[in-house]
Amino acid sequence: MEVSNVLEVINDYNSQIDKLRKLIKSPKTFGPAVELVLELHAITHTGIVSLSNCPTFCDSLLDRLTDNDFSVMPAKKDETIAWHLWHIARIEDLVGNLLIAEQSQILNDEWLEKMQVDIKDTGNAMSDGQIIDFSKQINKRELINYRNTVGRQTRKIVKSLTLGDMKRKPSAESLARLVSEGGLLEVKDSIWLLNFWGRHTVAGLVLLPLTRHHMMHLPDSFAIKQFIQNPGTPFMC
Repeated sequence: MEVSNVLEVINDYNSQIDKLRKLIKSPKTFGPAVELVLELHAITHTGIVSLSNCPTFCDSLLDRLTDNDFSVMPAKKDETIAWHLWHIARIEDLVGNLLIAEQSQILNDEWLEKMQVDIKDTGNAMSDGQIIDFSKQINKRELINYRNTVGRQTRKIVKSLTLGDMKRKPSAESLARLVSEGGLLEVKDSIWLLNFWGRHTVAGLVLLPLTRHHMMHLPDSFAIKQFIQNPGTPFMC
């Protein structure tokens, strides 16, 4: 995907998010809001998740990436593609399943074994060295498979939501599970999410972790891909 096309997708996505903010607030437009959530969610996942016949924004990112590409960190202020994919997948898994649906998260010992990692948190508190080591260690194909599985589950959750759910906030029990199940660490750079998510209604969680949050990280991954494949290309997110 060309740089200009990437920027066009980002701008259009942000416009649709603005539209969603208005739709999701009104009982009269709940149906269209859910449909738009599913459309926006589909763009940021592979076509496998939404059964799309056309390559998605995420498909374009993953196209022609080598295993080594996943662990490249262009500068200290950056992360890696593997870290970005893990981070958005873990947050979607934790928020969608623990906080919204109040059910088991997708990540379990079997997935950790397949991905060849032992961390469970979102990666917020990782140092640069830890990010690079993690990115080299993780099985990239299984990371994508994990994110696909999370995405498919999210779509089921979104389709099951009722108008009454949208004003509900996460329960204290669900928030506690974020820490007890290892999704958040009790350190400053991680635990702040406990209060942040706890302040939001389901509508707010849909607007950020389940949709917009993906587009906060996938463009950065595209920038890393540009750095790897076309050094010197003037593209920065």
